[in-house]
This record gives sequence, structure tokens and C-alpha cells, in this order.
Amino acid sequence: MLKTRSAALALVGLVAAFGLTACGQDRWCEHDATDTKVSDRFCKSNTPGYEWESDGGGHKKKSSKHKTVKKTKSRH
Repeated sequence: MLKTRSAALALVGLVAAFGLTACGQDRWCEHDATDTKVSDRFCKSNTPGYEWESDGGGHKKKSSKHKTVKKTKSRH
């Protein structure tokens, strides 16, 4: 029984350690409406309109839009 508790406690500690390192340095606070990086204090105080963003996975990348010009042959 003691071995089971020790193993479970070690597993919980390991999961917690990975969770803390996962959102450590690769996240920042952004204003939702403008996607502008702001001071972390807004997200730490749970200010409405601000949320943590990270570079991993679902971060949406801003793409520049280019006009595509199609060349057509003119018939005279």
C-alpha cells in the first residue's frame, strides 16, 4: 500500500512539473481585440479582454494578403 501511494505521489509530481514548464516562457499576454502583446499583469489579474497566448499548436498566424493578377490573352 505504501508503494502504491509513493508511486501515485511521484506521478502527480511529475505531471505537475511538466505542466508548469509547458506554459512557462513560451506564453505572453495579449489584448483579444487587437492581438497586441501587453504586460503580463493584465492576464495575471484576469482582466476581461486579455488572455494568455502561446506559440505552440493553435496560435493563429497572421498572413499577408497578396493580390494575384491573372494574365489573360486578349483577343483582337
